[in-house]
Amino acid sequence: MTLITLLLVLAWERLFKLGEHWQLDHRFEVIYRRGRAASLTKTLAIFILWMAVIWGILRLVHGLFFGVPSLVLWVVICLLCIGAGLKRKHYRAYLKSARQGDVNACSEMAEELALIHGLPVDCSEDLRLRELQNALIWINFRYYLAPMFWFVVCGPYGPVALAGYAVLRGYQSWLARNTTPLKRSQSGVDSILHVLDWIPVRLAGVAYALIGHGEKALPAWFASLGDIHSSQYQVLTRLAQFSLARDPHLDPVQTPRAAVSMARKVTIIILIVVALLTIYGTLV
Repeated sequence: MTLITLLLVLAWERLFKLGEHWQLDHRFEVIYRRGRAASLTKTLAIFILWMAVIWGILRLVHGLFFGVPSLVLWVVICLLCIGAGLKRKHYRAYLKSARQGDVNACSEMAEELALIHGLPVDCSEDLRLRELQNALIWINFRYYLAPMFWFVVCGPYGPVALAGYAVLRGYQSWLARNTTPLKRSQSGVDSILHVLDWIPVRLAGVAYALIGHGEKALPAWFASLGDIHSSQYQVLTRLAQFSLARDPHLDPVQTPRAAVSMARKVTIIILIVVALLTIYGTLV
């Protein structure tokens, strides 16, 4: 059921999910706003209680009507947690502004795409475009690769793990947009996601290393296995840049397109690996 659910969700997301209507981040804003204080306790409460609710609902419908309600719930949860409809909307707005030469609109959309880690100021255009590439690589990881990882590896508890990851991701984005860096730090959400992202980042890094300059990227990937100090964002984007360096772009349209194209290739590769492992597990 995991593979079927993923294929249905990715097809739907690709065709229809544009905007925030089907994103958990948007649905949970009313909960994120509750209480002025940001703390680790609040973050853990949101995380644990939401997973408990999802687990309880799944238990209630388990085995009913030949498993159809369970499948529907799996699909709905995945639709809410996988996919970056709103970010895709911002990306298209950025490309439109770049083609029209609207510098202010380009800058506004680029800042929105790089919401979590930001873009450097007072730097060369080349460096700024490279960081925009990194932001797009990270969006693909956070909204596709990492959710798919937790959904697949947790088996029958995949929707529970996926929902928990998505609510933390949404809380981090909400804090980055609406509060100060100090409050975001006090929430502990960055530290929790740092731990949760450790394995998915290394697995995604393998795909980027194999697609790009393997002779350079693979040593960097092996070095990342013992790296406990760098952020997961730095680890993943460093490996991705080895792949993107093969076909560098220096203009505001082709540079982000190259990153998105590379990210899609990696997503397809990982989906194929999941499909092969699923088929193998079924046959064995």
